[in-house]
Amino acid sequence: MSNTKKIALMSTLVLLLAVTAIFNFVLAGTKSQSVQSGASVQANYFTTFRAERNTTRSEEFVQLDSVISAYEVGSEEYTAAVARKQELVELMEDELVMETIIKALGFSDAAVAIGDNENINVFINSDELTGTTVTKIFYALEIEHNIRNGNIIIMPVYAES
Repeated sequence: MSNTKKIALMSTLVLLLAVTAIFNFVLAGTKSQSVQSGASVQANYFTTFRAERNTTRSEEFVQLDSVISAYEVGSEEYTAAVARKQELVELMEDELVMETIIKALGFSDAAVAIGDNENINVFINSDELTGTTVTKIFYALEIEHNIRNGNIIIMPVYAES
């Protein structure tokens, strides 16, 4: 790798660090305002979860873009970064579809997180879940995404609306 590419990569990483610090500062200010408002902390659980997930993914996209721009097309690093970026896009689409399916089952809100090893964590806006409800959610997700290895974890998180 030439010195110019190294400098460009390091500059990009420093810029990413600065952007992360700014996001941290802005989000910390947002959290302190919501803590002052009391009940809105619980009510914003799902919104906060999605915002944090999107921020993390955005940072990963920036890092992948810097790798993609630093290496030549066809190199191993370039190919791996492009493949990972495509995986993230597919994960984001799957999470959105699963959240929509769960809301269609009658829940006011839901958040889904898919891990790299295809474990799926589902957070439902409910004070409790019955066996029937869990089974409905599981089968809806199983049919949509052909998941059968028992790697779906469904958890109630009661957030007032």
